[in-house]
Amino acid sequence: MSPDSLPPGSVRSAAEVNEQIRALWLRAGGTLSAQERAEYELLVIEWAAAIRTRVIEAA
Repeated sequence: MSPDSLPPGSVRSAAEVNEQIRALWLRAGGTLSAQERAEYELLVIEWAAAIRTRVIEAA
């Protein structure tokens, strides 16, 4: 899923996504399985979209 495929307004805050990323790493014990890596990659994409949205709104 790319950030461009997310409908406008559906992006969670960067802080919310960051918490999910932290929880994923804690659950994984610092080593991600293939499935966890895929989840991590989607979360990072979502986090970047949230950051970009925040920057655009601030401008």
